[in-house]
Amino acid sequence: MTQAADRIFTNAAVHPLTAEDSGEPTAEAVAVREGTIVRVDSAYEVEFLNGVETEVIDLEGQTLLPGFIDAHTHMDIVGRYVAEADLSGTTEPEACLDLLADQRDESEGWILGFGYDESAWGGDYLTRDQLDSVSTDRPVVAYREDLHLASVNSVVLDEYLDQMPADDVHTDDGEPTGVVVEDALDVLREETAPGPEGMREYLLAAQAEANSLGITGVHDMVRNSPAPRVYRELDQDGELSVRVRINYWSDHLDAVIETGLRTNHGTDRVRVGGIKTFTDGSIGGRTAKLSTPYADAPEEDGSWVVDPETVQNLVERVDDAGLQMTVHAIGDSAIEATLDVYEGTDGERHRIEHAEVLRDDLIDRLAREDVVVSAQPNFLKWARSGGLYTDRLGDERREASNRFGTLLEEGATLAFGSDCMPMDPLFGVAQVVDGPTAAQSLSVTEALRAYTAGGAYAGFDEDRLGTIETGNCADFAVLDESPWESNDIADIDVALTVVDGETVYDDRE
Repeated sequence: MTQAADRIFTNAAVHPLTAEDSGEPTAEAVAVREGTIVRVDSAYEVEFLNGVETEVIDLEGQTLLPGFIDAHTHMDIVGRYVAEADLSGTTEPEACLDLLADQRDESEGWILGFGYDESAWGGDYLTRDQLDSVSTDRPVVAYREDLHLASVNSVVLDEYLDQMPADDVHTDDGEPTGVVVEDALDVLREETAPGPEGMREYLLAAQAEANSLGITGVHDMVRNSPAPRVYRELDQDGELSVRVRINYWSDHLDAVIETGLRTNHGTDRVRVGGIKTFTDGSIGGRTAKLSTPYADAPEEDGSWVVDPETVQNLVERVDDAGLQMTVHAIGDSAIEATLDVYEGTDGERHRIEHAEVLRDDLIDRLAREDVVVSAQPNFLKWARSGGLYTDRLGDERREASNRFGTLLEEGATLAFGSDCMPMDPLFGVAQVVDGPTAAQSLSVTEALRAYTAGGAYAGFDEDRLGTIETGNCADFAVLDESPWESNDIADIDVALTVVDGETVYDDRE
């Protein structure tokens, strides 16, 4: 006699998002036993697994997908958006200052804000003079959305300017403007780094946010942080409702090797990913390394945050240790240098994070080599005509950036993540389905697969995550509306998020 299911999700439009998925629902119900999918079929067939103690969840025609996997995020930053001043979505500097003032009134010590985007109001970064209006006796920091640039007030400059590399401090007639980039941010991170209890608060807030967005797995980029310890404590305490893949920053490498950690080592909920490093910075901060100068700054072509020789030595160590490597590379020069380094490695599925400014020869190489392109479709919000990338890159390079359609057509492996800009997968899907050009666009099915199966593959998890198939983990996102039929994908509500067959978020009435 067939054993009954623990839980049945029925009356749904089930999209397994396997390689054969055409975009039409292929089943009506999914049966789950002990956290594993045991049948995907018609409601009639799955009903045979309905036993005395089986819980039946009627989804009333809603769309059931594999849970989203955010292949590149920073969970502590997501938590800080919740706990500190959230500057995302502001369209004028005054709104940022008002939010920072509210944070000042509700907190002590450092006044922190995250997520401002100067392109929303015409392109000027926040300055020390503006932040001095928030406070002249407490340090104020407003991080740009990409986290490669921050604006600080005079209190910060008076205390920490001597500890910042001079080349990373913007000046006007020799005086610091309050805008700092790249390595100059290190002292800010160190001074405001939370301890284990603070990190626990941030990660729990981020986890709740992720679950509300249909996210069941994250690849977290962790730097000089107690987050790995906290994740394992949450796992031991049974409090993790996302699957976490930890990508350790390169300055953790000695500790990772010495403690015997290896890629894919861990538990069902917390696993070791790879080792992360930068090469260059960001387009918004004009620190992404380009082969030709910026359109709006002809004397600048970006900078090496970590120079190619150092990256070469690091990748050799990581590869020899049997670990996965993941390299931040946005500009075409940075992408080329990273691919040059990867050519001499033996490891599988090394990753390039972002890979934005693409030349045709780089797309050819990304398609040929065993490299995962871990990209952010939400960045297309800047690649539209008249947007930030028009200013920074000019129209030709803007249209050649983030060519997801071309990458997929040529055979590259795509894994989508958010980099917290914003975290919402459906926002990213909406951006790429309605890409600025055909080369930058994907179908709904292709985009969703990059945010599910793609992330699973990038994390060596394709045999248990990323698709709805018998034997896989029962991780689902249930949507109020079908993305294939919607005129506004970004506005679709997540009704239910399920991890291992257990509901971790429920917004149904």
